[in-house]
Amino acid sequence: MDAKHDDVMVGALEAVAPGTPLREGLEYIISARTGALIVMGDADAVDVLCNGGFVIDAPFEPQRLYELAKMDGAIVLADDASRILRANVHLVPDASLPTAETGMRHRTAERVSRQTGALVISISQRREVVSLYLGGKRLILEDIEVVLAKADQALQTLQRYRARLDEVSAHLTTLEFENAVTIGDVVPVIQRAEMVQRVAREVNRYIVELGIEGRLVRMQAEELMANVDEDYTMLLRDYAKDAGPRKIAALRGKLGQMTPDQMLEGTAVAQALGYAGTSDVTEAHVRPAGYRLLNHIPMLPTTVANRVAESFDGLPTLLAATEEELDDVDGVGARRARAIIEGLRRIREHAVF
Repeated sequence: MDAKHDDVMVGALEAVAPGTPLREGLEYIISARTGALIVMGDADAVDVLCNGGFVIDAPFEPQRLYELAKMDGAIVLADDASRILRANVHLVPDASLPTAETGMRHRTAERVSRQTGALVISISQRREVVSLYLGGKRLILEDIEVVLAKADQALQTLQRYRARLDEVSAHLTTLEFENAVTIGDVVPVIQRAEMVQRVAREVNRYIVELGIEGRLVRMQAEELMANVDEDYTMLLRDYAKDAGPRKIAALRGKLGQMTPDQMLEGTAVAQALGYAGTSDVTEAHVRPAGYRLLNHIPMLPTTVANRVAESFDGLPTLLAATEEELDDVDGVGARRARAIIEGLRRIREHAVF
């Protein structure tokens, strides 16, 4: 599944995740092998396509959904699945809309999703397959055991990528204290951070799909992703040519849209940071502003850390600052000035040389 398809379907997966009343109703239908066509979404847009049937307008109950599915027509739910609006409905979408499906129920489901933007759930009577359609996109709902296996594999990948990110980050920290950083040293950290983010998004999709069955997966993912997002942002603020908050948000979006092949090109990453795209750009010496290291100091608010970084001309100048010079920065004070100096000293001692 590509990234755009994944983003579109996350909300759909959340609506039918284990633990939700809708998923309970779907399980009843699958067990009885009755099949069903269920529409959730804009009631006005869906109403135009409805022919026949009857109005229910009753609170949603899994058992009620199951009983109504015994009839041949489609069932229309409110967009939050809180109410059953109609049942035994014959849906008449625009027949000119393209569809790759062959069965009548699935063809109708895809066309309705394209025409209305509603989530359409099609349950195959013979194959016991649940298909979700949203905006013409299709996703087959997999068994929980299969999703758990995929989530576990993704977690293992995330663990390996996080370990490698920690290694290259520690190496960069050492070089920062020695004032010996080049673009070629920064690029691998950005590459690894972006790879970790991408695998984490895949894990998150599995967590959504697992619903209440994904508690342990969520806990492990949260532990593996601790501080990664903030560190990534501060890394970009340290080395991007334009480190304004809005520019950094745009930069993260740009890096996130790069293909894996583009991410492997050091010059492409350097260009995204605002540097020249020449072949020797990775050898250029750069000086961090200090955002990342300052945000590793305990009990130092991010706003204060950012103000300190902005008050000095790069990390080397910050490292040479006295308590009095740090105290002069708005919001620091004598106690925090000492904490900054001591915190940077401890980070330097723990850096891998």
